[in-house]
Amino acid sequence: MFNNKHFTAIVLAAGSGSRMNSDVPKQYMDLGGKEVIYYSLNEFQKSEVDDIILVTRKEDIDYCRKSIVEKYGFDKVKDVIEGGSERYWSVRNGLDRVNGSEYVIIHDGARPCIDHDMIIRLMKEVIVNGACTVGVPAKDTIKVVDADCFGVDTPDRSTLWQVQTPQAFNYADLVNAYKEMQRDNNHNVTDDTMIVEKYRGLKSKLIYGNYKNIKITTPEDIDVAKIFLNKNKKSC
Repeated sequence: MFNNKHFTAIVLAAGSGSRMNSDVPKQYMDLGGKEVIYYSLNEFQKSEVDDIILVTRKEDIDYCRKSIVEKYGFDKVKDVIEGGSERYWSVRNGLDRVNGSEYVIIHDGARPCIDHDMIIRLMKEVIVNGACTVGVPAKDTIKVVDADCFGVDTPDRSTLWQVQTPQAFNYADLVNAYKEMQRDNNHNVTDDTMIVEKYRGLKSKLIYGNYKNIKITTPEDIDVAKIFLNKNKKSC
């Protein structure tokens, strides 16, 4: 399908999940009888990506290897590595371990509701465009506020999308963008599309993801994700 082009998925699971009010990091919390991180790893395992790098906290590396990767037979996971203090350092650590891939897919492990179709469409688009992300059109009106939280502008909602992950990039472009970001000492980064746009001048193609593709951030998100995952099972 992809003409022998090599893809590596970098799955990020190094967060502490402080807003979950739990001693267990959100990526390892129970979600329908399995860990949150299981679901995204399982989708990449079943997909056409060639290999997976799992990025986690240093203290969780052995746990991930034995209780996640080995337990579920995720043989596409070629490396479990230590992440950084910030998301972008975790991505950079993952990029350093990529071996021979033309394209990389970056995904937040706290988004368990991705599916095979989403991954395939992303892989196809990145080959054509070089940088691609899933997202959904904004449903709500968005306000720009000042330092005192007074509204100062209302952007046209038809031009606004909520960006999600996974995001896919030409490997060389993303690595070079990160190198330039480090030289610039820029830490004001929330996702990887920002980096290639600013430092490589590349526009990212947005493709429709899914409103179900939520990020587990607060305790209520676990309940919502459970509903979505149960619906997906029934539709299979």
